[in-house]
Amino acid sequence: MVSTLTARNRLPLDYTVASLRVVDFIIEGLRGGGAALGQVAETLRGLGAYVGEVLVRRAGAVWVDFDDDQRAMFGQSVGVRLPDGRVWNPLGRVVNRFVVGPEESLETFYLRLHGRSSGPGTAGRRADRKGTGDGPSGGPSRGSSGGSSGGPSDGPPVRSAAWWR
Repeated sequence: MVSTLTARNRLPLDYTVASLRVVDFIIEGLRGGGAALGQVAETLRGLGAYVGEVLVRRAGAVWVDFDDDQRAMFGQSVGVRLPDGRVWNPLGRVVNRFVVGPEESLETFYLRLHGRSSGPGTAGRRADRKGTGDGPSGGPSRGSSGGSSGGPSDGPPVRSAAWWR
């Protein structure tokens, strides 16, 4: 997806924090074009994977496999875990950005992200341990209770996109 978008549209998707502004721009274009969520689901999934990889490369996160219950709840098999142990749902964050709008900026999400490392993460790391869940808006949780951290990056739940959460 990244090579297609960068080659076709010359967009600077280079896995930097600044490139999250480009992702916001792409999503806003999809919103402005009047596309329904179902029409852009695969594009949003690819952008969510990209956002997750930015977290891996820049925030010290690692990809984690969700267990069966988490897979059923979030409709996906992976998320990312930050150095402080919180697990995030980048795919859900991208859907929130599409459904809710600019107030769910992915660049702002990253800049407010608690628990990220101060330096770039190791590219391509993947954790073998299971994920611990994720909050209803693509935010973090700890343990199996599904409780949110209540941090500033927690957004309102997106009811119309429940299948992504």
